[in-house]
Amino acid sequence: MKQSLDETLRAAIRTIPDYPKPGILFRDITTLLGDARAFRRAVDELVHPYAGSKIDKIAGIEARGFILGGAIAHQLSSGFAPIRKKGKLPHETVRVAYSLEYGLDEMEMHRDAVKPGEKVILVDDLVATGGTAEAAVKLLRQMGAEIVSACFVIDLPDLGGRALLEAAGVEVRTLVSFAGD
Repeated sequence: MKQSLDETLRAAIRTIPDYPKPGILFRDITTLLGDARAFRRAVDELVHPYAGSKIDKIAGIEARGFILGGAIAHQLSSGFAPIRKKGKLPHETVRVAYSLEYGLDEMEMHRDAVKPGEKVILVDDLVATGGTAEAAVKLLRQMGAEIVSACFVIDLPDLGGRALLEAAGVEVRTLVSFAGD
């Protein structure tokens, strides 16, 4: 019997209790990435709505967004643009600050990674509070990108990230949801 997408992904995602601090259930996709069938299925599902569309770039958020984004970019014949923490890119960058639980951080892209008017899909492994993804959206818009969608394998809906992005006018696509996290 063929497993549903939800069953396949849930079986492939490892849950680590009390990481990075007590009370947190960390949803780890490294096990999904190591499962060829689950990895392929997740990428195919993220690609499917955009197959045949003209997507110029996939913007992946460090680090798991690089892995997923590279595979999606390959399947869509799109370019890939990395979004990294401050100080990790060697060329001229554009930067945005965003709030963390305890303070501020910054992320950046190369100034020439995305051209004004390019159609971009933002990719990361999961959306929780949405702070990192919201900052990435601001960065991409600052560069003139047209954000087609933000795609994630996992949604933690109780933390409000999806709603935050949708309120900012971004279509959000997720494959599996873990309520209560």
